[in-house]
Amino acid sequence: MSIDDLARGWARYPILWSPRVSGDGKWLAWTWTGITETGEVWIAPTDGSLAPERLTQGKDHFYVRSLSQDGSKLILAQSIGSNEHDRLFRLDRSSRVLEALTPLQSTSYVFGGALTEDGGSVVYTADLENGQPVEGSRIQLLDLATGRTHVLAHAKSFYDLEPEISPDGDLVLYGSYDTDPNGNQMWVVGIDGNGNRAVLNAGARFKTRAHWLGKGGRLLVQAETETHERVGLLDVETGALRWLIDDPRRNIDAVVAGQDGRSAMILEYQDGRLMAKWLDVETGLEQLFTLPEASLKPIAQLPGGDWICERYSSARGHDLVRIEPVTMRLTNLTRSSEHFHGGYHPARDFRWTSSDGQSIQGWLYEPQGESRGLVVNVHGGPTWHSEDWVMPFIQFMVGAGFTVLDPNYRGSTGFGRPFREAIKKEGWGGAEQDDIRTGIEVLIEAGKAERGKIGVMGLSYGGYSSWIAITRFADLVDAAVPICGMYALDIDYHATEMPHGRAYSIEMMGGTPEEVPDRYFRASPQNFIKNIKGRLLIVHGLADSNVSPENTRVACRDLLAAKIPFDLMTFDDEGHGIYKAGNREKLLLRIERFFSKAFK
Repeated sequence: MSIDDLARGWARYPILWSPRVSGDGKWLAWTWTGITETGEVWIAPTDGSLAPERLTQGKDHFYVRSLSQDGSKLILAQSIGSNEHDRLFRLDRSSRVLEALTPLQSTSYVFGGALTEDGGSVVYTADLENGQPVEGSRIQLLDLATGRTHVLAHAKSFYDLEPEISPDGDLVLYGSYDTDPNGNQMWVVGIDGNGNRAVLNAGARFKTRAHWLGKGGRLLVQAETETHERVGLLDVETGALRWLIDDPRRNIDAVVAGQDGRSAMILEYQDGRLMAKWLDVETGLEQLFTLPEASLKPIAQLPGGDWICERYSSARGHDLVRIEPVTMRLTNLTRSSEHFHGGYHPARDFRWTSSDGQSIQGWLYEPQGESRGLVVNVHGGPTWHSEDWVMPFIQFMVGAGFTVLDPNYRGSTGFGRPFREAIKKEGWGGAEQDDIRTGIEVLIEAGKAERGKIGVMGLSYGGYSSWIAITRFADLVDAAVPICGMYALDIDYHATEMPHGRAYSIEMMGGTPEEVPDRYFRASPQNFIKNIKGRLLIVHGLADSNVSPENTRVACRDLLAAKIPFDLMTFDDEGHGIYKAGNREKLLLRIERFFSKAFK
């Protein structure tokens, strides 16, 4: 297969976003990007009786926020050029009429969009009130009949997770970072705006999450401690809290509450792989919920007890499936193989020891035949992780003949709280970058990489790590492709449009640029560009409201002034990442040519 055909195929690989299930459990909707130029909404019955049906056709991506009880109406979100300043819409499935619910805007952030059971109102969080930007968050209820918005509750700080309506429709669950950016609290407020109160607080420095568990007024809760995450059951009315799992040996990443009031899914990681467990909250009994050939991520329980899950592996792709939990009988609902006919390159678990003795895990992909060079693909976040799954950029590069390492450096999720929090010890640009560097060195020692053919690329924090690699590890790294990456952390802090982005920087760096200037200086690649010896391709979506394109503008200015050569690729119609199929194809081809020239 030619490189052009390879890029065209992987640019159109179907990537799943935002799956949601109707209240009656009969319909599943999600966004697919890759199959079409932009991310469009698809729907399918959860019994698998019909093939997926496409519902939207837009110039920008649509995301599913919620479905009505019977699945006939959907609440969608869309922003212009993926700038993440979302606008909410209601889509009528039968007529295909798309009705704008909130105004077009470019200043604020909207999270959620949950329909009430009667379909008459939508609940969401936004840093808006009366159409004007505000500090903090407003939990809002939009009456769809009158178009009037009612503020149910105020949060002093911005909170970037969706509010949840209780199954009986009486209460709204939401979160707040009102005391410290390191930790949050969970609150409930009446659907009428009365009775606003905090219900879960693990301490100023600890994060909490909660989800409604059936109709009994109980919450399935997850809370950090110094050493681990624990899971419990909270009665909202009485405040009684019973811990169900409290074990520092377990790496619990998330929980999913069931509809039946007693089932929960524990998303736990072992050796870098998801090993979900089905928990009976009344008896405390747990049952492994896995498949032998792929990872299985529970998403929602259906009436009757079956679960909607995402099944995935680097060797077979991603699908949304229905699972019967006793027999593990599977029904494929998305049937993505009908839309993608390429071959996969499987990941291999790869481990090494970092410079300070910390054990690091990653995924190694090797091409057939002789390798053209090593490309390290650094995941974003950093509070995220890579798994044994399909990443189109990685699959394309391996298909083009490159070896790829996908490292889970310290700060990644999935390896326990101490590992995740370790990145805060020095702040960004510290030991986690040594984790990446030592991974390269181990591959060289093993004969799986060679000096002179080492590259680093990544999106967001992966883009920042690419900047670090080409400036700090100039004697080791020959080429870098930072995609929407931070170049100067003080500029990034002040230029981001996201209030929650600034709070995240404070959490990770231990303060603002004015409070800890030495940390920001040491961690900013801007201050070390004189070390650059290798080739550099800078990529940015100009609608990026997260990592501002000001990072790239200043980088280009500095590099030109220092007479350091570089390549630049920007996209007017992309934000934090390059996701439109045509743009992705162009980027894949450009990256392959870039590394090919760099490694000669």
